[in-house]
Amino acid sequence: MSEEAVAQTIGPHRPLISREAQSEQRHLRFRSLLRLLGPGLITGAANDDPSAVGTYAKAGAACGFSLLWVPPVIFPMMSAAVFLCSKLGAVTGLGIAGVLRRYYSRRLLYPVVIALMIANIVEAGADLGAIAAAIRLLVPVPTTVIILSITGLILGLQTWGSYALLLRTFKWLALALFSYVGAAVLARPDWSEVIRGTLTPTFAFNVNSLSMLVAVIGTTLSPYLLFWQASQKVEEQIANGWHDRARQHGASDEELHESAWDVTLGMLFSCLVMYFIILCTAATLFKSGQRNIDSAHAAAQALTPLAGSAASALFAVGIIAVGILAVPVLTSGAAYALAETFGWKHSLNHKLEHAPEFYAVIALSTCVAVAIGFSRINPINALFLAALLMGLLAPPLMIIIMRITNNRQIMGERTNGPAINLLGWITTAAVSVATLGLIWTWLR
Repeated sequence: MSEEAVAQTIGPHRPLISREAQSEQRHLRFRSLLRLLGPGLITGAANDDPSAVGTYAKAGAACGFSLLWVPPVIFPMMSAAVFLCSKLGAVTGLGIAGVLRRYYSRRLLYPVVIALMIANIVEAGADLGAIAAAIRLLVPVPTTVIILSITGLILGLQTWGSYALLLRTFKWLALALFSYVGAAVLARPDWSEVIRGTLTPTFAFNVNSLSMLVAVIGTTLSPYLLFWQASQKVEEQIANGWHDRARQHGASDEELHESAWDVTLGMLFSCLVMYFIILCTAATLFKSGQRNIDSAHAAAQALTPLAGSAASALFAVGIIAVGILAVPVLTSGAAYALAETFGWKHSLNHKLEHAPEFYAVIALSTCVAVAIGFSRINPINALFLAALLMGLLAPPLMIIIMRITNNRQIMGERTNGPAINLLGWITTAAVSVATLGLIWTWLR
Protein backbone atom coordinates (compact mmCIF):
# COMPACT_ATOMS: atom_id res chain seq x y z
CA MET A 1 0.00 0.00 0.00
CA SER A 2 1.36 3.44 -0.89
CA GLU A 3 1.97 6.18 1.67
CA GLU A 4 -0.93 8.17 0.17
CA ALA A 5 -3.28 5.21 0.64
CA VAL A 6 -2.16 4.73 4.21
CA ALA A 7 -2.71 8.42 4.87
CA GLN A 8 -6.25 8.17 3.49
CA THR A 9 -6.95 5.06 5.60
CA ILE A 10 -5.90 6.63 8.90
CA GLY A 11 -7.81 9.82 8.13
CA PRO A 12 -6.97 13.52 7.97
CA HIS A 13 -6.43 13.92 11.71
CA ARG A 14 -3.62 11.36 11.88
CA PRO A 15 -1.18 12.14 9.07
CA LEU A 16 1.56 9.67 8.30
CA ILE A 17 4.86 10.62 9.97
CA SER A 18 8.06 9.36 8.42
CA ARG A 19 10.79 7.71 10.48
CA GLU A 20 13.01 10.70 9.86
CA ALA A 21 10.34 13.06 11.19
CA GLN A 22 9.76 10.84 14.24
CA SER A 23 13.50 10.80 14.93
CA GLU A 24 13.63 14.59 14.59
CA GLN A 25 10.70 14.95 17.01
CA ARG A 26 12.45 12.74 19.59
CA HIS A 27 15.62 14.80 19.17
CA LEU A 28 13.70 18.05 19.67
CA ARG A 29 11.96 16.68 22.78
CA PHE A 30 15.34 15.66 24.23
CA ARG A 31 16.79 19.12 23.50
CA SER A 32 13.72 20.71 25.13
CA LEU A 33 14.37 18.61 28.23
CA LEU A 34 17.99 19.77 28.32
CA ARG A 35 16.84 23.39 28.06
CA LEU A 36 14.52 22.90 31.03
CA LEU A 37 17.46 21.76 33.11
CA GLY A 38 19.30 24.94 34.06
CA PRO A 39 21.99 25.88 36.59
CA GLY A 40 20.61 23.33 39.08
CA LEU A 41 21.75 20.37 36.96
CA ILE A 42 25.25 21.81 36.56
CA THR A 43 25.45 22.63 40.27
CA GLY A 44 24.36 19.11 41.19
CA ALA A 45 26.85 17.51 38.80
CA ALA A 46 29.72 19.78 39.92
CA ASN A 47 28.99 18.73 43.49
CA ASP A 48 29.98 15.18 42.50
CA ASP A 49 33.50 16.25 41.49
CA PRO A 50 36.42 13.76 41.70
CA SER A 51 37.08 14.80 45.31
CA ALA A 52 33.48 14.00 46.25
CA VAL A 53 33.58 10.76 44.23
CA GLY A 54 36.62 9.73 46.27
CA THR A 55 34.77 10.47 49.51
CA TYR A 56 31.68 8.49 48.45
CA ALA A 57 33.82 5.60 47.20
CA LYS A 58 35.70 5.55 50.48
CA ALA A 59 32.39 5.54 52.40
CA GLY A 60 31.07 2.59 50.38
CA ALA A 61 34.32 0.66 50.77
CA ALA A 62 34.54 1.31 54.52
CA CYS A 63 30.88 0.96 55.56
CA GLY A 64 29.24 -1.08 52.81
CA PHE A 65 25.50 -0.78 52.20
CA SER A 66 24.88 0.65 55.68
CA LEU A 67 25.23 4.24 54.39
CA LEU A 68 22.80 3.93 51.46
CA TRP A 69 20.13 5.71 53.51
CA VAL A 70 22.27 8.87 53.62
CA PRO A 71 21.63 10.22 50.04
CA PRO A 72 17.80 10.21 50.42
CA VAL A 73 18.11 11.98 53.79
CA ILE A 74 20.57 14.59 52.49
CA PHE A 75 18.52 15.28 49.33
CA PRO A 76 15.92 17.66 50.87
CA MET A 77 18.66 19.52 52.78
CA MET A 78 20.71 20.00 49.60
CA SER A 79 17.64 21.17 47.74
CA ALA A 80 16.76 23.70 50.46
CA ALA A 81 20.28 25.16 50.72
CA VAL A 82 20.81 25.47 46.96
CA PHE A 83 17.30 26.85 46.34
CA LEU A 84 17.88 29.59 48.94
CA CYS A 85 21.02 30.63 47.03
CA SER A 86 19.15 30.50 43.72
CA LYS A 87 16.38 32.68 45.18
CA LEU A 88 18.98 35.09 46.56
CA GLY A 89 20.50 35.51 43.10
CA ALA A 90 17.11 35.83 41.38
CA VAL A 91 15.73 38.42 43.79
CA THR A 92 18.82 40.61 44.30
CA GLY A 93 20.64 40.19 40.97
CA LEU A 94 23.79 39.59 43.06
CA GLY A 95 25.87 36.63 44.14
CA ILE A 96 26.58 35.90 47.80
CA ALA A 97 29.78 37.99 47.85
CA GLY A 98 27.92 40.88 46.18
CA VAL A 99 25.20 40.82 48.83
CA LEU A 100 27.78 40.69 51.63
CA ARG A 101 29.63 43.64 50.08
CA ARG A 102 26.50 45.76 49.74
CA TYR A 103 24.72 45.00 53.01
CA TYR A 104 27.31 43.68 55.49
CA SER A 105 30.71 44.49 56.97
CA ARG A 106 33.95 43.92 55.04
CA ARG A 107 35.22 42.12 58.14
CA LEU A 108 32.69 39.40 57.34
CA LEU A 109 33.16 39.48 53.56
CA TYR A 110 36.95 39.17 53.29
CA PRO A 111 37.51 36.03 55.44
CA VAL A 112 34.66 34.22 53.67
CA VAL A 113 35.98 35.05 50.18
CA ILE A 114 39.62 34.28 51.05
CA ALA A 115 38.71 30.88 52.54
CA LEU A 116 36.52 30.07 49.53
CA MET A 117 39.24 31.02 47.03
CA ILE A 118 41.93 28.93 48.71
CA ALA A 119 39.66 25.89 49.06
CA ASN A 120 38.37 26.17 45.46
CA ILE A 121 41.83 26.45 43.92
CA VAL A 122 43.29 23.61 46.00
CA GLU A 123 40.34 21.38 45.13
CA ALA A 124 40.65 22.29 41.44
CA GLY A 125 44.31 21.24 41.55
CA ALA A 126 43.44 17.92 43.17
CA ASP A 127 40.68 17.38 40.58
CA LEU A 128 43.12 17.96 37.70
CA GLY A 129 45.34 15.27 39.16
CA ALA A 130 42.35 12.93 39.44
CA ILE A 131 41.39 13.57 35.79
CA ALA A 132 44.92 12.75 34.64
CA ALA A 133 45.02 9.55 36.72
CA ALA A 134 41.62 8.43 35.36
CA ILE A 135 42.65 9.08 31.74
CA ARG A 136 45.83 7.07 32.30
CA LEU A 137 43.65 4.13 33.32
CA LEU A 138 42.15 4.19 29.83
CA VAL A 139 45.00 5.52 27.67
CA PRO A 140 48.75 5.43 28.52
CA VAL A 141 49.43 9.15 28.01
CA PRO A 142 51.98 11.12 30.11
CA THR A 143 50.42 13.04 32.99
CA THR A 144 52.01 16.33 31.89
CA VAL A 145 50.40 16.11 28.44
CA ILE A 146 47.01 15.28 29.94
CA ILE A 147 46.97 18.11 32.49
CA LEU A 148 48.18 20.74 30.02
CA SER A 149 45.71 19.60 27.34
CA ILE A 150 42.75 19.54 29.74
CA THR A 151 43.74 22.92 31.17
CA GLY A 152 44.00 24.48 27.71
CA LEU A 153 40.59 23.07 26.77
CA ILE A 154 38.96 24.38 29.96
CA LEU A 155 40.52 27.85 29.73
CA GLY A 156 39.65 28.16 26.05
CA LEU A 157 36.04 27.20 26.73
CA GLN A 158 35.73 29.65 29.63
CA THR A 159 37.50 32.55 27.97
CA TRP A 160 36.50 32.42 24.30
CA GLY A 161 33.41 30.21 24.30
CA SER A 162 29.97 31.78 24.67
CA TYR A 163 27.98 31.29 27.86
CA ALA A 164 25.41 29.25 25.88
CA LEU A 165 28.17 26.94 24.59
CA LEU A 166 29.57 26.59 28.12
CA LEU A 167 26.13 25.71 29.46
CA ARG A 168 25.49 23.09 26.76
CA THR A 169 28.92 21.55 27.31
CA PHE A 170 28.38 21.35 31.06
CA LYS A 171 24.99 19.67 30.57
CA TRP A 172 26.43 16.99 28.30
CA LEU A 173 29.29 16.37 30.72
CA ALA A 174 26.77 16.07 33.55
CA LEU A 175 24.91 13.31 31.70
CA ALA A 176 28.15 11.28 31.62
CA LEU A 177 27.70 10.77 35.36
CA PHE A 178 25.13 8.08 34.56
CA SER A 179 28.22 5.92 33.96
CA TYR A 180 28.24 5.35 37.73
CA VAL A 181 24.81 3.73 37.46
CA GLY A 182 26.24 1.36 34.84
CA ALA A 183 29.26 0.60 37.02
CA ALA A 184 26.97 -0.18 39.96
CA VAL A 185 24.86 -2.59 37.87
CA LEU A 186 27.98 -4.33 36.57
CA ALA A 187 29.10 -4.78 40.19
CA ARG A 188 26.19 -7.24 40.61
CA PRO A 189 25.11 -6.22 44.13
CA ASP A 190 22.82 -8.23 46.38
CA TRP A 191 19.63 -6.22 45.84
CA SER A 192 18.03 -7.41 49.09
CA GLU A 193 20.97 -5.88 50.97
CA VAL A 194 20.69 -2.73 48.87
CA ILE A 195 17.00 -2.29 49.73
CA ARG A 196 17.64 -2.97 53.41
CA GLY A 197 20.52 -0.47 53.52
CA THR A 198 18.39 2.17 51.77
CA LEU A 199 15.22 1.83 53.84
CA THR A 200 16.69 0.95 57.23
CA PRO A 201 19.03 3.62 58.62
CA THR A 202 21.83 1.98 60.58
CA PHE A 203 24.83 3.58 62.18
CA ALA A 204 27.69 2.24 64.27
CA PHE A 205 28.77 4.75 66.91
CA ASN A 206 32.50 4.49 66.37
CA VAL A 207 35.15 6.83 65.02
CA ASN A 208 35.30 5.18 61.58
CA SER A 209 31.54 5.31 60.91
CA LEU A 210 31.20 8.82 62.35
CA SER A 211 34.07 10.16 60.25
CA MET A 212 32.57 8.62 57.09
CA LEU A 213 29.12 10.05 57.80
CA VAL A 214 30.29 13.58 58.53
CA ALA A 215 32.72 13.50 55.58
CA VAL A 216 29.84 12.62 53.22
CA ILE A 217 27.61 15.37 54.66
CA GLY A 218 30.43 17.92 54.62
CA THR A 219 31.37 17.04 51.03
CA THR A 220 27.78 17.14 49.82
CA LEU A 221 26.83 20.52 51.33
CA SER A 222 29.97 22.29 50.15
CA PRO A 223 30.21 26.12 50.23
CA TYR A 224 31.49 26.46 46.64
CA LEU A 225 28.21 24.88 45.53
CA LEU A 226 26.22 27.67 47.19
CA PHE A 227 28.35 30.49 45.78
CA TRP A 228 28.19 28.99 42.28
CA GLN A 229 24.39 28.57 42.27
CA ALA A 230 23.71 32.18 43.30
CA SER A 231 26.12 33.49 40.64
CA GLN A 232 24.68 31.23 37.94
CA LYS A 233 21.16 32.44 38.64
CA VAL A 234 22.41 35.97 37.93
CA GLU A 235 24.16 34.71 34.76
CA GLU A 236 20.91 33.12 33.64
CA GLN A 237 19.12 36.46 34.03
CA ILE A 238 21.82 38.24 32.01
CA ALA A 239 21.58 35.57 29.30
CA ASN A 240 17.83 36.24 29.16
CA GLY A 241 18.49 39.91 28.45
CA TRP A 242 18.25 41.39 31.96
CA HIS A 243 21.39 43.46 31.69
CA ASP A 244 20.52 46.32 34.01
CA ARG A 245 20.49 45.83 37.77
CA ALA A 246 17.07 47.48 38.25
CA ARG A 247 15.44 44.93 35.97
CA GLN A 248 17.23 42.04 37.68
CA HIS A 249 16.04 43.07 41.13
CA GLY A 250 12.98 41.02 42.07
CA ALA A 251 11.64 37.66 40.93
CA SER A 252 8.17 36.53 39.85
CA ASP A 253 6.33 33.58 41.37
CA GLU A 254 6.77 31.71 38.09
CA GLU A 255 10.54 32.28 38.08
CA LEU A 256 10.92 31.07 41.66
CA HIS A 257 8.72 28.05 40.90
CA GLU A 258 10.89 27.14 37.88
CA SER A 259 14.00 27.68 39.95
CA ALA A 260 12.67 25.33 42.65
CA TRP A 261 12.07 22.61 40.05
CA ASP A 262 15.48 23.17 38.47
CA VAL A 263 17.25 22.90 41.82
CA THR A 264 15.21 19.89 42.92
CA LEU A 265 15.99 17.95 39.73
CA GLY A 266 19.68 18.93 39.93
CA MET A 267 20.02 17.83 43.55
CA LEU A 268 18.09 14.62 42.86
CA PHE A 269 20.58 13.87 40.09
CA SER A 270 23.51 14.62 42.41
CA CYS A 271 22.14 12.37 45.16
CA LEU A 272 21.45 9.53 42.71
CA VAL A 273 25.07 9.66 41.55
CA MET A 274 26.24 9.64 45.18
CA TYR A 275 23.94 6.68 45.91
CA PHE A 276 25.24 4.56 43.04
CA ILE A 277 28.90 5.32 43.82
CA ILE A 278 28.39 4.11 47.40
CA LEU A 279 26.45 1.10 46.08
CA CYS A 280 29.13 0.19 43.53
CA THR A 281 32.05 0.30 45.96
CA ALA A 282 30.03 -1.39 48.72
CA ALA A 283 29.19 -4.30 46.40
CA THR A 284 32.81 -4.76 45.35
CA LEU A 285 35.48 -3.25 47.58
CA PHE A 286 33.66 -3.67 50.92
CA LYS A 287 32.63 -7.24 50.07
CA SER A 288 36.17 -8.17 49.07
CA GLY A 289 37.72 -6.63 52.19
CA GLN A 290 39.38 -3.67 50.40
CA ARG A 291 38.14 -1.06 52.85
CA ASN A 292 40.85 1.57 52.71
CA ILE A 293 40.40 3.49 49.43
CA ASP A 294 41.89 7.00 49.47
CA SER A 295 40.83 8.44 46.09
CA ALA A 296 38.41 8.11 43.16
CA HIS A 297 41.27 6.87 40.95
CA ALA A 298 42.14 4.13 43.46
CA ALA A 299 38.49 3.05 43.52
CA ALA A 300 38.33 2.84 39.70
CA GLN A 301 41.58 0.88 39.62
CA ALA A 302 40.43 -1.58 42.29
CA LEU A 303 37.16 -2.32 40.46
CA THR A 304 38.85 -4.11 37.54
CA PRO A 305 39.52 -7.51 39.20
CA LEU A 306 36.21 -7.38 41.11
CA ALA A 307 33.60 -6.11 38.64
CA GLY A 308 35.47 -6.27 35.34
CA SER A 309 37.24 -3.78 33.11
CA ALA A 310 33.93 -2.33 31.86
CA ALA A 311 32.90 -1.25 35.37
CA SER A 312 36.35 0.24 35.97
CA ALA A 313 36.20 2.10 32.63
CA LEU A 314 32.73 3.50 33.39
CA PHE A 315 33.91 4.69 36.78
CA ALA A 316 36.94 6.36 35.17
CA VAL A 317 34.76 8.03 32.49
CA GLY A 318 32.60 9.51 35.26
CA ILE A 319 35.69 10.93 36.99
CA ILE A 320 36.98 12.49 33.75
CA ALA A 321 33.65 14.04 32.73
CA VAL A 322 32.76 15.52 36.10
CA GLY A 323 36.35 16.67 36.63
CA ILE A 324 36.30 18.64 33.38
CA LEU A 325 32.99 20.14 34.53
CA ALA A 326 34.06 20.82 38.13
CA VAL A 327 37.41 22.53 37.51
CA PRO A 328 35.92 25.53 35.63
CA VAL A 329 33.11 25.69 38.21
CA LEU A 330 35.71 25.94 40.99
CA THR A 331 37.91 28.52 39.25
CA SER A 332 34.95 30.58 37.99
CA GLY A 333 33.44 30.45 41.47
CA ALA A 334 36.59 31.98 42.90
CA ALA A 335 36.53 34.66 40.18
CA TYR A 336 32.87 35.54 40.83
CA ALA A 337 33.53 35.93 44.56
CA LEU A 338 36.64 38.10 44.14
CA ALA A 339 35.09 40.24 41.37
CA GLU A 340 31.99 40.94 43.47
CA THR A 341 34.18 41.75 46.47
CA PHE A 342 35.99 44.53 44.56
CA GLY A 343 33.14 45.58 42.28
CA TRP A 344 34.73 44.38 39.02
CA LYS A 345 32.68 43.51 35.96
CA HIS A 346 32.06 39.79 36.02
CA SER A 347 30.10 37.46 33.79
CA LEU A 348 30.80 34.53 31.51
CA ASN A 349 28.44 36.32 29.12
CA HIS A 350 31.04 39.11 28.80
CA LYS A 351 33.88 39.03 26.31
CA LEU A 352 37.45 38.97 27.59
CA GLU A 353 38.02 42.69 26.96
CA HIS A 354 34.82 43.67 28.84
CA ALA A 355 35.74 41.91 32.11
CA PRO A 356 39.56 41.61 32.12
CA GLU A 357 39.95 41.32 35.92
CA PHE A 358 37.33 38.55 36.10
CA TYR A 359 39.01 36.47 33.40
CA ALA A 360 42.45 37.21 34.85
CA VAL A 361 41.34 35.65 38.16
CA ILE A 362 40.04 32.59 36.28
CA ALA A 363 43.35 32.21 34.43
CA LEU A 364 45.46 32.77 37.55
CA SER A 365 43.34 30.36 39.61
CA THR A 366 43.66 27.73 36.90
CA CYS A 367 47.45 28.18 36.70
CA VAL A 368 47.79 27.82 40.47
CA ALA A 369 45.61 24.69 40.32
CA VAL A 370 47.88 23.29 37.57
CA ALA A 371 50.93 24.06 39.72
CA ILE A 372 49.34 22.11 42.57
CA GLY A 373 48.66 19.23 40.18
CA PHE A 374 52.34 19.20 39.08
CA SER A 375 53.77 19.75 42.55
CA ARG A 376 54.98 17.10 44.94
CA ILE A 377 52.12 17.94 47.29
CA ASN A 378 50.31 14.75 48.23
CA PRO A 379 46.83 15.00 46.60
CA ILE A 380 45.22 13.47 49.68
CA ASN A 381 46.81 16.16 51.87
CA ALA A 382 45.66 18.82 49.40
CA LEU A 383 42.11 17.51 49.55
CA PHE A 384 42.34 17.38 53.33
CA LEU A 385 43.23 21.10 53.38
CA ALA A 386 40.38 21.94 50.98
CA ALA A 387 37.93 19.85 53.01
CA LEU A 388 39.08 21.52 56.22
CA LEU A 389 38.53 25.02 54.80
CA MET A 390 35.18 24.08 53.25
CA GLY A 391 34.09 22.42 56.49
CA LEU A 392 35.00 25.43 58.61
CA LEU A 393 33.28 27.78 56.16
CA ALA A 394 30.04 25.82 55.74
CA PRO A 395 28.25 26.50 59.09
CA PRO A 396 28.82 30.28 59.17
CA LEU A 397 27.97 30.51 55.47
CA MET A 398 24.65 28.70 56.00
CA ILE A 399 23.86 31.03 58.90
CA ILE A 400 24.68 34.02 56.65
CA ILE A 401 22.43 32.67 53.87
CA MET A 402 19.56 32.11 56.31
CA ARG A 403 19.96 35.64 57.69
CA ILE A 404 20.10 37.17 54.19
CA THR A 405 17.04 35.32 52.88
CA ASN A 406 15.04 36.40 55.96
CA ASN A 407 16.11 40.04 55.68
CA ARG A 408 13.29 42.20 54.25
CA GLN A 409 15.71 45.01 53.44
CA ILE A 410 17.45 42.66 51.00
CA MET A 411 14.70 40.27 49.88
CA GLY A 412 11.64 42.52 50.11
CA GLU A 413 8.51 40.35 50.09
CA ARG A 414 10.53 37.30 49.04
CA THR A 415 11.72 36.35 52.53
CA ASN A 416 11.47 32.68 53.51
CA GLY A 417 8.18 31.00 54.32
CA PRO A 418 7.82 28.73 57.39
CA ALA A 419 8.49 25.44 55.56
CA ILE A 420 11.69 26.47 53.73
CA ASN A 421 12.84 28.29 56.85
CA LEU A 422 12.48 25.16 58.97
CA LEU A 423 14.29 23.01 56.40
CA GLY A 424 17.00 25.67 55.99
CA TRP A 425 17.73 25.80 59.72
CA ILE A 426 17.70 21.98 59.94
CA THR A 427 20.28 21.97 57.14
CA THR A 428 22.35 24.59 58.98
CA ALA A 429 22.27 22.46 62.13
CA ALA A 430 23.23 19.31 60.18
CA VAL A 431 26.19 21.05 58.53
CA SER A 432 27.34 22.43 61.88
CA VAL A 433 27.14 19.03 63.60
CA ALA A 434 28.96 17.39 60.67
CA THR A 435 31.76 19.96 60.78
CA LEU A 436 32.18 19.66 64.54
CA GLY A 437 32.13 15.87 64.25
CA LEU A 438 34.72 15.88 61.49
CA ILE A 439 37.01 18.18 63.49
CA TRP A 440 36.59 15.88 66.50
CA THR A 441 37.61 12.81 64.46
CA TRP A 442 40.67 14.69 63.09
CA LEU A 443 41.78 15.71 66.59
CA ARG A 444 41.53 12.21 68.04
